[in-house]
Amino acid sequence: MCQWYLKWSFVAFTALLVITTASCRKDFEYVPSTGNLEFSKDTVFLDTIFTNIGSSTYTLKVYNRSDEDIYIPYVGLQTGQNSSYRLNVDGLPGKEFDNVPLLAKDSLYIFIETTFDVSQTLENEFLYTESLLFGSGPMTQKVELVTLVRDAIFLYPKTRSDGTKESLVLGMDENGEEIKVEGFYLEADELLFTNEKPYVIYGYAAVPDGNTLIMQPGARVHFHKNSGILVDAGASLFINGELSEDQEALENEVVFEGDRLEQEYSDQPGQWGTIWIREGSSNNQINHLTLKNATVGLRVEGNQALNTPTLTIHNSQIYNSQNHNVWSTRAYIDAENTVLGSAGGSSFYGELGGKCSFTHCTLANYWNKGFRNGVALSIQNFAILPSGDRSTAPLEYADFVNSIIFGSASTELVLQQDLGSDFNFNFSNCLIKFNISDGSVDENPLYNFENSSFYRKIVFNQDPEFKNQTKNQLNIHENSAAIDLAAPDASLTVPTDILGNDRTQNPDIGAYEFVTDN
Repeated sequence: MCQWYLKWSFVAFTALLVITTASCRKDFEYVPSTGNLEFSKDTVFLDTIFTNIGSSTYTLKVYNRSDEDIYIPYVGLQTGQNSSYRLNVDGLPGKEFDNVPLLAKDSLYIFIETTFDVSQTLENEFLYTESLLFGSGPMTQKVELVTLVRDAIFLYPKTRSDGTKESLVLGMDENGEEIKVEGFYLEADELLFTNEKPYVIYGYAAVPDGNTLIMQPGARVHFHKNSGILVDAGASLFINGELSEDQEALENEVVFEGDRLEQEYSDQPGQWGTIWIREGSSNNQINHLTLKNATVGLRVEGNQALNTPTLTIHNSQIYNSQNHNVWSTRAYIDAENTVLGSAGGSSFYGELGGKCSFTHCTLANYWNKGFRNGVALSIQNFAILPSGDRSTAPLEYADFVNSIIFGSASTELVLQQDLGSDFNFNFSNCLIKFNISDGSVDENPLYNFENSSFYRKIVFNQDPEFKNQTKNQLNIHENSAAIDLAAPDASLTVPTDILGNDRTQNPDIGAYEFVTDN
């Protein structure tokens, strides 16, 4: 019994000694840092933000490479509590921290955000810089923080007294309930977009009946998630971009994109909604527009009359839409020098007939961001309604002249006819990707490539040799199958390409003329 008791006492005493020793660790066992911290980067670039809109969260990692446990006497922003930057140091939010511990051979994370009011300056753009300090006195180390802040004009729906926001009625569903979307009508003094400041739109900005929204050269419009522009019946949209000398800056182009300006969002599809031209709107004109990263680029609804174009679009490019780049329903579209690039659906999707004319256009779908549910060009004279019923309307004409229809799929052209309505189309001097060899379309008259009423001087399945199709850079190279094969007479009606290059001599198929410096 005594031996057992002594043994038990010894074990208990040993355990107590270990616990006591572990609990007696004192702050003096940490030594102050001596300016030997290492960092994952010496400058944190927070990309570009709009005034009063918070940035994404950026990460800085701090390393203690020494064999000693240390504490950092001070971690904080150069202007302290007055800074417009915000920190989170190892899980604690704030702007200044004292005696931050860091174990030997260990690291800690610092998360950085900012929100800045550019009205504090006299500039529309302001480079906001500050130092993040580590330590004190002569041992202080610095990491620079850099953010470009842009002033902007914000357009958004008002909040009602009950907390709900303004909305627009789009129609009625099958149960007689209103279909609504968060949005607002533009006021008379909001119908001219200039290039003085970028515009940021929340919700759908609607152009009311009898009015025209005009955009001047160089205008920049950024859309928040689930936002866009709605052109109501009786209203119009005029986008008056001009040719730019710098094809990187696009200084005279009108540009539509999302409101996330960080580099990782530069080619992320589906960031915003659509430009919706509704039934009853006509005489919409687009020139030198770049539209990217939408859910649907242009949603164009026509009506039965089709006496004048619903949409005239020239010298423009639309790409990287989550669904279709252009979705046309019984519309009248006239397109020249227009590039419809990659999309998760179709580059151009036309349903319920209508009219369309494409001259010197490039439709090329090389979607590489997941499953693709479409082709470069899809046209049909019917539509399946939400009820499941099938509606038809005549395709009065679909003319494609001197145009490229290509992509990464074996076939990039789909034509579908309901025999209850007309289906009139013609392709002349086009480069087309169509490679179905299983006999499934042999008896389909729409693909009778010997029928000169439908197809004339077509080049099939030859490489257009685009500059970089995965990045929607669809200029052609010197060995392109499109070179010198356009119909000269049609080219004279569009004498320069999308970049302003002359094409009156030996013109090339597509929106781009080959030049040695393309």
